[in-house]
Amino acid sequence: MTTRRSFLAALPLLTIGTAATRAIASPDAKLRVGFQKGESILLAAKQNRSLETLLNPLGIDVQWIEFQFGPPLLEAMRVGAIDIGGVGDTPPVFAQAAHGDLLYIAGQRGGGQAILLPSGSTLQTLHDLKGKKIAFGRGSAAQNLTLAALEKAGLTYADIQPVYLGPADAGAAFERGAIDAWTIWDPYYALFETRPGVRVLAKSTDITEQNSFYMARRGYVEANPQVTAKLVGAFANIAEWARSHRPDVTALLATATGMPINAVRRGVDRVPFVVLPMDDEFARSQQKIAERFRALGLIPTDIRVSDEVWRAGA
Repeated sequence: MTTRRSFLAALPLLTIGTAATRAIASPDAKLRVGFQKGESILLAAKQNRSLETLLNPLGIDVQWIEFQFGPPLLEAMRVGAIDIGGVGDTPPVFAQAAHGDLLYIAGQRGGGQAILLPSGSTLQTLHDLKGKKIAFGRGSAAQNLTLAALEKAGLTYADIQPVYLGPADAGAAFERGAIDAWTIWDPYYALFETRPGVRVLAKSTDITEQNSFYMARRGYVEANPQVTAKLVGAFANIAEWARSHRPDVTALLATATGMPINAVRRGVDRVPFVVLPMDDEFARSQQKIAERFRALGLIPTDIRVSDEVWRAGA
């Protein structure tokens, strides 16, 4: 079982020495982190106080604020209530369209997402979604996966009945048969996929590449560029540790979420645990998503993802 001591011992690069401390001039006294319980890297950091170990020697306190999924997290960031957070690929596009002054600071290869069918469903193919009620979080990565699935099936958004629900409400609707399909990410995907009669219509890996991102307020990044760079390095280090310590990550997530450990293990096994600095490939992938939503009139304006990308030292 992972302990705070063993976790931190496995992450020696998170410790800042005296010279590094002197190099960072007058950083903000508090970092407010938005997290989701299903986001492995930030949850591991919270459970083991690794950001506190990184930042407390600089006189920076860390405050953790929980969100159910990405859109409300980025809305809180847009209005200045948090400084950084981790989200899927689609919430940043909507935040940018809403003139949120936010920056992509790092990217991560996506974990598991799927379109699930409830017990008793007779649907067999993506094309069978025509005319059906499909639940997903509005402005979430699940909405993007749904749109990509429709494109693959030769359908349009007008061909389905979208039902905008967060994970908790969508799960309840799914269980009572009020929706025909549910597009959802881990750990909810892992929790529901083995329930009696539930089937996976399609996995994200069968449809489109998906990533997730660490976002930050532009004002915070501009005022604290060296701290931001060290945070990106910390996330990469935690991901590297998690990649070779999946049982420990599973135990942490199961404790934090209260979900059965077998379900959590399935979700953890689908996460590649690779955090990378932002680059042109990530920006192009996000631009494609922005153009998909713009073409459907789901965001009001053309946006340039490259304008919102932060690169250390640039």
